[in-house]
Amino acid sequence: MLLNQPKNRNSVFKPRYLLLPLTIALAVSGCSRHPESMKEQAMREPMPAPAPMMEAASADMFASRMSVGHAMPPMTPPASQENYQKLEENEVKSTAQQAISTLSLDVDTGSYANVRRMIRQGQLPPADAVRIEELLNYFPYADATPSKQHPFAISTELAASPWTADNLLLRVGVQAVEVSAAKQPPANLVFLVDVSGSMDSPDKLPLVQASLRLLTQQLRPQDRVSMIVYAGRTAVELPSTSGSDKAKILAAIDRLTAGGSTAGEAALKLAYQEAESNIIKGGINRILLMTDGDFNVGISDIDDIKTMIEKARDRGVSLSTFGFGQGNYNEHLMEQVANVGNGNYSYIDSIEESQKVLGEELASTFNTVAKDVKLQVEFNPALVKEWRLIGYENRVLNEQDFKNDKVDAAEIGAGKSVVALYEITPVGKTGLLADRRYSEGAAVPSKNNELAFLRTRYKQPNGETSTEFALPISAEVTRQPSTDLKFAAAVAGYGQLLKSSKYRGQWSYAKSAELAQQGLGADHGGYRADFVKLVKLTDRVAQSGSVRPN
Repeated sequence: MLLNQPKNRNSVFKPRYLLLPLTIALAVSGCSRHPESMKEQAMREPMPAPAPMMEAASADMFASRMSVGHAMPPMTPPASQENYQKLEENEVKSTAQQAISTLSLDVDTGSYANVRRMIRQGQLPPADAVRIEELLNYFPYADATPSKQHPFAISTELAASPWTADNLLLRVGVQAVEVSAAKQPPANLVFLVDVSGSMDSPDKLPLVQASLRLLTQQLRPQDRVSMIVYAGRTAVELPSTSGSDKAKILAAIDRLTAGGSTAGEAALKLAYQEAESNIIKGGINRILLMTDGDFNVGISDIDDIKTMIEKARDRGVSLSTFGFGQGNYNEHLMEQVANVGNGNYSYIDSIEESQKVLGEELASTFNTVAKDVKLQVEFNPALVKEWRLIGYENRVLNEQDFKNDKVDAAEIGAGKSVVALYEITPVGKTGLLADRRYSEGAAVPSKNNELAFLRTRYKQPNGETSTEFALPISAEVTRQPSTDLKFAAAVAGYGQLLKSSKYRGQWSYAKSAELAQQGLGADHGGYRADFVKLVKLTDRVAQSGSVRPN
């Protein structure tokens, strides 16, 4: 997007995740800080003493100790103040009573990186930290190329459920159009950086700086960057600067230092003012909020923050959030404000993750090709007895929201692939719901063996009126599932285990690893192979008696 990024991910980067302290040391070596040049430094509170970091467990050491038979003592984490939204798992629906599923697509990936961070520290994540759709959508898929008629294409596939006998798994795949770097619109970016005392940790501000350096190297002359810093007070650390003046941008990044409390409300207001004063008509106008989410001054209620962002987004400025750190991490805030701000939520646990989000996937992170994207699936009660949507708990919409263009939904970036999974109990099979003596809805005849009918609505990036298109979903069950369906099923099964889902059946981490291995496919970037390693490590962590954080 913004920049000249290579098309072949294999030629760019193969992630091999190192221990965080070593990664950061390599990424930021040679960086000098100049606190005296920070604007309004004198008005900030004194920097507090750094909070002790939770000691990270080495994945290699952990695996080695387990493999040679040494007993691994239960790892009891310290009390955590991390904040996650509590969401109840989607329930099974009777098609005779409720045949329609409506949802906003989710393109966030932050939950996967955050879960991975905890597993690599030898801890199972809290169930609320696991959002299965964000695990699924962390990975690229090889779906159909979009036609010129719409900015994304939709494909479906139906196969046997791997964890429940007699059930089926429906995969709905969405693939957005690729946009070449030459055709990417110019960008007006505002780096909104938390430099409060809570960011004074190797996995926070130094990693923010390393991430911003990576992004700066990809800026084009037509792109512009501003930087707002905030602690006790807020300041414009870097006024709007051309992407061609990389030395000036990098110098501003190098000057950052942490200290003070977090004035979140004032920071957001100033960032929107800066973005709007330099707005590029028809361009990408986006705020990049980089923080641990610890807004302890000003607005602290998430609903109030969301209301403020909602009022501002219609003026053409979007907001993406990038989470850092642990212990006091406010993930609830980070994910929710990105959704309202028409942006993405990512969690950055390493410089490798920065390279993925702000390098390889820069176009999908920033360049929206369709907004307010909604899906609606109507199941045929003649063929489908029961169904449930796996994940997307905070993206479920009311049926009447589908045609209401005033209802906000997700944005899809260039080249992004998105997956939604449904587990289905066919008519004639035993489901989880008891048969009803008096049916409230009569089954309709099957139309050409249709399992369901799928409708989609979206708006152009600068449009206000939705376009709708639809397609039938065949009831034909494939006997040879694609690698994408196998891999997506493995990820969903893994997420259900992490959440202790009541629908996981007799599934196991070993089965997820085996199925994911079968679904590796081309594996550009090596992300699927890394997932297989993560699942195996999770199995060892679970067997060690690891206690979930409080």
